[in-house]
Amino acid sequence: MIIKRLINRFLWMVAFLTAVCGGVLSQEPITIEKALDIAEENNPMLRRTKLNLERFQLNLVAQRASLKSQFSLNLNPLNYSKTRRFDNRLSQWYTNETFNTGGTFQVAQPILLTDGVISLINTLGWQDNNSIVEGLENKNKAFSNDLYLQLTQPLFTYNRRKMELQEIEFDYENAGISYALQRLNTERSITNQFYAVYMAQSNLDISKEELGNAEQSYEIIKNKVEADLSAKEELYQAEVNLATAQSTVEERVVSLENTKDELKQSLGMSLNDPIEVIATVHVDPVFVNLEEAINKALASRMELRQREIDIELAELQMIQTRSMNEFRGDVSLSIGIIGDHERFGNIYDNPTQNPRVAISFTVPIFDWGEKKARVQAQKTAQTIAKLDQEDEKIDIELNIRQVWRRLENLRTQIDIAEKRVRNAQLTYDLNLTRYREGDLTGMEISQFQTQLSNNKISYSQTLINYKIELLNLKILSLYDFEKDVPIVPVRELKTNNE
Repeated sequence: MIIKRLINRFLWMVAFLTAVCGGVLSQEPITIEKALDIAEENNPMLRRTKLNLERFQLNLVAQRASLKSQFSLNLNPLNYSKTRRFDNRLSQWYTNETFNTGGTFQVAQPILLTDGVISLINTLGWQDNNSIVEGLENKNKAFSNDLYLQLTQPLFTYNRRKMELQEIEFDYENAGISYALQRLNTERSITNQFYAVYMAQSNLDISKEELGNAEQSYEIIKNKVEADLSAKEELYQAEVNLATAQSTVEERVVSLENTKDELKQSLGMSLNDPIEVIATVHVDPVFVNLEEAINKALASRMELRQREIDIELAELQMIQTRSMNEFRGDVSLSIGIIGDHERFGNIYDNPTQNPRVAISFTVPIFDWGEKKARVQAQKTAQTIAKLDQEDEKIDIELNIRQVWRRLENLRTQIDIAEKRVRNAQLTYDLNLTRYREGDLTGMEISQFQTQLSNNKISYSQTLINYKIELLNLKILSLYDFEKDVPIVPVRELKTNNE
């Protein structure tokens, strides 16, 4: 009865494996490089960061476009009014009826160097004006044109236009760094999940091998019991071992499918898409100089540039804070000519020059200490930004030291794990022979099988841990010590910016 139940469970397991792996068999296995390429296009976090980068890039393009000449045309095609008014100069009422049309064309050129604006303005109009004063009617129909050059310039204050451009440039650079960092973090995440799937597949293969050995042991002890060479208790133990091996296979099938779903999510794939990974876990030990790794990281880590940007933005914010309640002035200068005539072609027969000068000042008197307090608060923000930069340097060096020590330890662990697998295999083969000869019980051979399986899994996991730590070191130092080349994750961003 027990054997029948075991056979039914095994048949169910085979059907389950066929169902979950049927689509995979038609799916070409993906390598770690292919997985990273898929994530580059579909990873949700990476796509979001890339879109954010594009947003800041468009903001920068728009800001630079705003520094070029701006052309505008304002049209007033129809304006009619008839009013009764009082003339204070003559102390009398009059009726005024006006019909006019016109438009203004303007070319404004911002001046980035001084934060001023120089404009060329032309206003062209036509009017039909009629006024009646004490029964006397006055009429005028004429064209008029006002052409002048105007300069508007703020004085005694900071260059707001230039500072705004600098802030947007910093935002764009910061977004580019965030995108590059997200790419590296995605590479780390995908690598971890890829090898998690690989380990789940390896564990399943080991479990299947263990199941095959358990089935072989069961047949051996079954034949012995039937020949009255062993006690029935040994057959019962073999049945338990076989059931345990089958249960382990089933559990690792479930674990494999779960890790596959997590990898699909990170790759941006549909959870219903089949996937299978393939990898060659081979390790060539890399000897890394600790001081060299630290120096390369401090010279190229993008987080340090982000902290520098924070400091520079804090300095710009300080300039803005100091400008609160500031003494400032504004000057507006213009010069041009205006002409009018009943005929359009004769507008400038008798032109009139129209120079204009306007100067204004804003003088602060008393602000109850608001400016002083805000300046002090901004100084504190600057100090915090500098402390963050120092802390970032310490964190970088600390992380590299820890990864370097783990790499050194893992090299030793790889050698030990390899020897353990070899010894466990030899021990199992030797004791399997003793088991066939009746010198060992089913419980004892099961322990040797478990020892062999655990050592194989431990060896594979140690190799993967070493590869992952080597990747961590590459990301932390922005240097590939395997290929002996630097990593430049912002190269593409610089190219696009140019």
